[in-house]
Amino acid sequence: MLTALVQLRGALQAADLPLETPGVAEHRQARADMVSQLEDYVIPRLMTIEAPMLAVVGGSTGAGKSTLVNSLVGHRVTEPGVLRPTTRSPVLVHHPEDGHWFGQDRLLPDLERVSTPTHDPEALQLVPSEAVPQGLAVLDAPDIDSVEERNRTLAAQLLAAADLWLFVTSAARYADQVPWDFLREAADRSAAVAIVLDRTPDEALETVATHLARMLAARGLKDSPLFTVPERTLPPTGLLPPDAVAEIREWLESLAADAEARAGVVRQTLEGAIRTVARRTHQVADAAAEQAETHERLLRGSEDAYAAALEKVVEATADGTMLRGEVLARWQEFVGTGELLKSLENRVGWLRDRVVNAVKGKPQQAERITVAVESGLETLLAEHAEAAAEAAAASWSSLASGRVLLDEAGEDLSRASRDFRRRAERAVRDWQSEVLEMVRTEGADKRSTARFLAYGVNGLSVALMVVVFAHTGGVTGTEAGIAGGGAVLGQKLLEAVFGDQAVRTMATRARQDLERRVRELLDVERRRYTDLLEVVGGSADVSENLRQAARRVDDLRFAQSR
Repeated sequence: MLTALVQLRGALQAADLPLETPGVAEHRQARADMVSQLEDYVIPRLMTIEAPMLAVVGGSTGAGKSTLVNSLVGHRVTEPGVLRPTTRSPVLVHHPEDGHWFGQDRLLPDLERVSTPTHDPEALQLVPSEAVPQGLAVLDAPDIDSVEERNRTLAAQLLAAADLWLFVTSAARYADQVPWDFLREAADRSAAVAIVLDRTPDEALETVATHLARMLAARGLKDSPLFTVPERTLPPTGLLPPDAVAEIREWLESLAADAEARAGVVRQTLEGAIRTVARRTHQVADAAAEQAETHERLLRGSEDAYAAALEKVVEATADGTMLRGEVLARWQEFVGTGELLKSLENRVGWLRDRVVNAVKGKPQQAERITVAVESGLETLLAEHAEAAAEAAAASWSSLASGRVLLDEAGEDLSRASRDFRRRAERAVRDWQSEVLEMVRTEGADKRSTARFLAYGVNGLSVALMVVVFAHTGGVTGTEAGIAGGGAVLGQKLLEAVFGDQAVRTMATRARQDLERRVRELLDVERRRYTDLLEVVGGSADVSENLRQAARRVDDLRFAQSR
């Protein structure tokens, strides 16, 4: 069981629930509470099952907790009232022979051990006293409804570490909501609880006690002992008369003296805590599963947006879209217009030499095409990068968790990166340089031929770009004849120099290289989103690990009960 509980704690610690899904704040708090319960009480108590029973005295502000503890011990060990609502250190009173049980490695490990009074809420003052029987320790906790949050948190932590809750209330406060929230939690986990009705006038004692008993029964605590302490004027010692607390003292001493009864209290609370943690773990597992699903939706939303952008860019650079506008105009300047292109529309099967010899391209015209291609590609890339960023941001904004991540991103992710145009420009130029180098390498043994010399490396490289841009032959509309004819002319020109197979190989390589560079550009943009998700995690294994750990604890618990 100890091993299973340590594994359960590890699974809970790994389930940090980073995304802002509906109700996640409650699940985060529940997870933190369960980890604290395991670390502060369940695991240490299971390791030292024979340790003294810890009775934590808790309750509302002004209920008289510290006065009760002092009166039970018979001398002042904790300061009542004076420090309220200032945060103060909890005080644990134990028999001198039991001091070794309360080291920092055995109980509430986050609290430093001190032997003198302190105001440090991170410290636990240990007070040895012969008035406390062996086998019992009494801890005076801060107010559960303190105006200071640290006090309330510490009080809840201490109560969760108790074998026995000694809940102190008064005639004026017994119906308050906060104490009943704690008592309901105690009932849910079958914790051992005793109630002390303190500071109640004699004339109201029976009426209030009767009403309080009915409230306890209605909330599943009918078997919890109920003690009453009448209101008394305190002497200078600040202690209640011995007879006022005699019944409570005798009850605690009888538990301390009876090993079997004491073990029964410890076992009841411990088993209840284990059962409750295992049960509540499934709720955290549900929240973790929702986190994984949300993580997947966010991831899919960003990846789909950039996959669509890549597809559109690839399509636009293959269906002839790039052979319009400025690129088409510069290409026409290079290859000439008039009868040649008109004939190509109807008779693309002219003799290759006749087609190629009609080209009048000059080096400066080839350079203009290169510049036009560069500008057109950069504009195309920027347009689709912006559209992808907007689509991804819209997808994320449909979820609360996505909106939070967008707000915390440190930049406007609905727009392309500030340096995108610079990176796109460099990518396009690198691609053009690669095409140029491809033509130069392929034509290494043809540089002395008349055709190669006539068009030059630049002229042939722009022809290859034109062929790449009409890869699918999907040019439509009024420019179809001219652009399509220009692409055919480019292919014929290349074939005249390199041959059919070489042109097909070069066009495929240039096409693949362009797609690779576009994909890399958009991947950088996409990672602005996916990197945020990597930081917050979202593994589907978290939920299953929680369920397996909880089932293991339950299996062992049921086996022990049989």
